[in-house]
Amino acid sequence: MILVTGGSGLVGKHLKDIMPDATYIGSKDCDLTDVTQVDAMMNLFKPKIVVHLAARVGGIVDNINHPVEYLEENIMMNNNVLKKCHEYKVDKLISILSTCIYPDVVDTYPLKEEDLFNGPPTPTNFSYGFAKRCMAVHIDSYVKQYDKKWCYLIPCNLYGEHDKYEEHHSHFVSALIKKIYEATDTVEIWGTGKPLRQFMHAEDLARVIVYMIENDIVDNFNVAPDYVHSIEEITKIGMESCGKGDLEIIYDNTKPDGQYRKDVDSSKLISVMEGFEFISLEEGIKRVYDNFSQRYN
Repeated sequence: MILVTGGSGLVGKHLKDIMPDATYIGSKDCDLTDVTQVDAMMNLFKPKIVVHLAARVGGIVDNINHPVEYLEENIMMNNNVLKKCHEYKVDKLISILSTCIYPDVVDTYPLKEEDLFNGPPTPTNFSYGFAKRCMAVHIDSYVKQYDKKWCYLIPCNLYGEHDKYEEHHSHFVSALIKKIYEATDTVEIWGTGKPLRQFMHAEDLARVIVYMIENDIVDNFNVAPDYVHSIEEITKIGMESCGKGDLEIIYDNTKPDGQYRKDVDSSKLISVMEGFEFISLEEGIKRVYDNFSQRYN
């Protein structure tokens, strides 16, 4: 039996599209910060495999304004889930982290899995990044002490049709799509547009998770396509993919840029999933734009 936390979120919904027979738990079903509720959930379902997607997530400004909540809520959720997975003898655990766990600045890019502890996370997402980094240590500790078949994935920035399309609560690409759809002359983006990012359709992460379950793969991997674009370039790709390439980009320099770059190397994953192809940014953005148009037209 497979149990998925964060089942009502972006990745959870895409995972459900391709692995419908698992049990999906959302925040309305169980408060993962409450260990009593987590215990009841585990006792009810008694899963053999757990995919832990749940987390408190948000944009740069929300992270800056609420560092205590991002730290405490994520650490509580992760501790409760891992503790109960151990107590209920879960055979396999796959947890989803974030490239925010990586150091703010390193000497060479792209980042590899072994670069994780070569410096502190970026200040703009420090509490969230540190909480996720703590989960990596927590999982590695269970593996070392109890020989668990537990692991984690470190995906780059995500987007997809199942996102919320809200400026302050959705991922960057989904918020951008909404702006492009509603724009007549200009599109505003935060900061300078210079930071470099990798973006991956959430369906690709879901496909990796399913592959690891079906092939009994237990290891820690970066998950990201090999291209890197500036925020400005991604905005232009978005406008072209949505048929609105004549819009003018306006930069709001009163807003933070965030970490300048955090691109990761996925060669370790690709060596295991030989032939795996990521959805192109152009195709993915077009899919999201079409979805948004249908939902909000």
